[in-house]
Order: sequence, then C-alpha cells, then structure tokens
Amino acid sequence: MKITLGQLNPVIGDLKGNSELILKACQEAFQQKADLLITPELSLWGYPPKDLLLNPDHIKEQWPILNKMVKRVEKETPNLILLVGIAESITDYKLPSLFNSIALVDKSGWEIIARKQLLPTYDVFDEKRYFRAAESTGKVSININKKKWHIGITICEDLWVKQEIQGRLIEGPDPLDELEKSPIDLLLNLSASPFTHKKEAIRHKLAASAARRLSCPVAYVNQVGGNDELIFDGASFVVDKRGDLAFTLPRCQESIKTWESTTNSKTLSISQQDPQKKLFEALVLGVRDYAKKCGFKSALIGLSGGIDSALVAIIAVAALGHENVSAVLMPSPWSSSHSITDATDLAKRLCIHTDLIQIDALMKSYDSSLETVLGELPTGLTAENLQARIRGTLLMAIANKQEHLLLSTGNKSELAVGYCTLYGDMNGGLAVIGDLYKTSVFKLCDWIDSIDAKESKRLFRLPKSELIGPAIRHKSPSAELRPGQLDSDSLPQYETLDPILKVLIEKKGNLNELLERGYDPRLIKQIQIMLKQSEFKRRQAPPMLKVSNQAFGSGWRVPIAANYVEQIH
Repeated sequence: MKITLGQLNPVIGDLKGNSELILKACQEAFQQKADLLITPELSLWGYPPKDLLLNPDHIKEQWPILNKMVKRVEKETPNLILLVGIAESITDYKLPSLFNSIALVDKSGWEIIARKQLLPTYDVFDEKRYFRAAESTGKVSININKKKWHIGITICEDLWVKQEIQGRLIEGPDPLDELEKSPIDLLLNLSASPFTHKKEAIRHKLAASAARRLSCPVAYVNQVGGNDELIFDGASFVVDKRGDLAFTLPRCQESIKTWESTTNSKTLSISQQDPQKKLFEALVLGVRDYAKKCGFKSALIGLSGGIDSALVAIIAVAALGHENVSAVLMPSPWSSSHSITDATDLAKRLCIHTDLIQIDALMKSYDSSLETVLGELPTGLTAENLQARIRGTLLMAIANKQEHLLLSTGNKSELAVGYCTLYGDMNGGLAVIGDLYKTSVFKLCDWIDSIDAKESKRLFRLPKSELIGPAIRHKSPSAELRPGQLDSDSLPQYETLDPILKVLIEKKGNLNELLERGYDPRLIKQIQIMLKQSEFKRRQAPPMLKVSNQAFGSGWRVPIAANYVEQIH
C-alpha cells in the first residue's frame, strides 16, 4: 500500500479554501500513485478553530463541502481514499455537541471512521469546551491491491499514553488497548501538534512505543504552519513495526510525500539538528504565516541598536523579505551614539529601509503639557515611560498609514517582571520573541552569527556575513531610560534572573528546587512579586509566538487580582 502524508498548512475557519488545499493534495497523491492520503487533525477547519466551532451555520457548511469533495475525488483522483479531519455534529441536545472526527472520503461517498478519545485541556488546549470524548478507538478495513488492510486510527493526543515518555497522562482510556486485542496492519495518527523545543523527539518515542506494542508500522501526519500564537512544525514521519524511523517529511514547510509499506524499508537516522536552527525556523514560519493569514504584506520594527530588536528584524527579513521590512530609529536625549550607529549598520547589512525621527521636541512638549497638570515636570518612572510611549505612538501611526504589521520586540524576561511599557514598547500586532528569555535571545543571536547558521541563511536568502555583529551582541543590555542606565540597575543579571523565572513560570513555582540550587530567598521573593504585579501588563500584550512548554498566552491563565506569593522560610 502507498500512503501519502499530506502535511498541510490550512487557514483556520476557511472550510472552502481548506477543502481546495486537500483536493490539491489528492491530485499530488494520485500522481504519486498513492492508495491512501491522510491529512492532519481537523484538516477541514485548521487547528485550533476555537469558538468558530460554536457557530451552527459553520458546522452545517461542512456537509455540502464534503459532498463536493466526493464528486471531485471520483472525477479527478479515482481509486484514491482520503482521510480528512472534521467536526462531527451530535444531535442529542447535550453539550458539548461535537466529536473531533475523521471522515473517509472516496468515490462512493464519505463516512465517519474515527473519533478522538483523549481531549486535552492543559496549556493552550481546551477541547472539552467543544468536543465530547469518543468511547471507542477508530478502526477501518480497506481492500487495497487485493489485500484487506486492517487500520487503526488515532487522533493526536490518543497516541500520548506513555507517562514515562511524556511526563503526564490525561485521565481516560488508553486508545491502543482496543487495538492490541484486535490486531491491525497499520496505525495512523492524524495530529495538530504545536512546536516546542523537545516535542519532535517525544512524538518519535511515542510512535515507536506504539509500533512495538502493536507490531505494526505507525504513520504520523502533523499540521504545519503558524496559527495565531501557535507554530505547527509538521515533521511528519513513519516508523516501522520495530519502532525505527522509516520515512520523514521536512520541518516547517508544506509537504506531500508518499511512503510505500514494505517489509524491507530502510531505517533512517534521527537527525540531531541544532535546537537553535529549529527555533529560528519555527519563529520565521510563525511571523510569515501570521502576516499572511492576517492580510499583511509588510512589517515595521522600532530599531534601537539593542539585541532584541536586531533579532526580530532578522526574523522578519527571513520571513517576509528585506524589501517588505521597514525600521524606524527614534533617538532621545538619553540615547547613546552607538545605539544609532549599531542600528543603522544592522539595517544596512539586512538591506532594509529606515527612517529616523528625533523625539526630543516631542518629549519637551509632553513635559510642558503634563507640568500644567502635575505642578512639576515629569520625573522618574513617569518620565522614563514617556519616551517609550512616544515611540509606540509614532510606530503605530506609521504602521496604520502604511499598512504594516508592527512587530513588538520585547522578550519573555522583560514581560515576566514588567520591564516593559504598556502603550509603548509593548505596542504591536505580534510579539515575535515574547516566549524567549533574554539568555535565549543571546544564545540564538550567537548562533545566527556563527558558521552553524550557514544553511538557514541560504534557505531564507539572508546575507552570508555576520548579521548582528559583536557590537550589538556584546553590549550591556539597556533600555536607555536615562543617561548611563543599564537593565542591571533594576534587575538581577539575566543569567541569574532567567533560571528563577523558568522555574516560577514553567514549573509553577517549585520554590524548593530554587532553594536547593542555592538562590537567595529574598531574591526569589522579589522576582515572585514582580511576576505577579506585571500580570495586568501581559494581559494587554500582543499575541506571542509560543515555542516553550509554558508561554504567556492562551495557556497562561493567572488571575490579575489575586494574592498567591508564597512565604519563603
């Protein structure tokens, strides 16, 4: 049997457009002489469709589309069998009223053959809001090439049943139990699994475990593309019945490739690709798709001469092309001379257009206006925030007029402790590096300027030379809020701050672990308080591309008005 893995990049909610995308994949699979085409979870909708699933008219729209797909398959790709992810209606008037289902489409019609059993409700997932859990595992028998194939079908989380591999289990049945009792020739997993640093390796281990358990190959197809904050990296694959990798699709790009089931398939080595390369490619995909799917053709960045805005500029150029990226330099009386020269040199290396706006006069105007109300000139934090808010207003005005997507340049460390200004440097339509700690920014920038980034620079048509440069990479971090100011005046060194933040954010505040590592209890409490007090800012931040296990996005649900800072003894 020849199975095509359709690693597709759908647009959420565009049922007609996504059906055309699937039918185009059918044509490619047919040309590759495939017998079966599998597409990702909810491939007709794009994942995650969220509250679009609550619109009954949108649900009804599926049925005529599926009927049209049957006719197109019959006419254009006869004898090809297609598996497509849909939202199946339940008519018993109970809530939730949908199943997350897989429909088999061929020239004779369509039918539901599998429903998802394990519904995730952790982190960014909220499937029990929309779907009801199935009570049995999907299985279908298909006659192909004079053989009757017994095929098990799981949907994404249904494969995540090994606590020792994934670290946790969803309460519910093990969907593979049923398949163990009734032998199958092949297991399919249709997924929409977002990118995180170690996710790909976990998927391979889970599929290998299932293959050995069921004594059959496992074909895993994953959605690709950026959808709001989530980045789906694709990286679909097949493992043989021994659990060895037999077939792969590329990361972070659409791909339609066919695997032929044979007893002597060649074992592939698992690529130990640089994690910085994977991260960079994921961020580029996230920016590219967010802009495209939101209707933006160009991006705007406030370029400061610092490492954060430099990294965002490089990602934007890789995603959209240098001709579609513009930058604005906005020096104040407190800006150092090297900030302007560093930013200008970076823009020249990237070949992006820049404008320079001196904000001295605007700052004086604000000071004068506020003096009337305050009875004195603004000082301290009020004055420091004014320059950020002036810059944010200018950037938004330019973005509005020239129809750019304004990219925010704040990192996760700053967002965590509130070292950012609402309606200032937090302005924008997308926070590109909002899930990268400052130390992660340093590491990624070091990689970009290393020989290891050569392949990625070629792939994204970036200049081969050093892009960021030592002047930016090695300077002491500063928001230049006042003459000679450094981040370390207000914050611990990032090498100290970030490990504490990682435990507080990603491990939900395991204070004993921090104390055992030797961190000062007073410092831990100080950072806890800053993290809590900044929650109202993060609630108003732009969407942030998620690359970690716990980002400040839809998966972070911490109340603003609360008291939860623990006493440290």
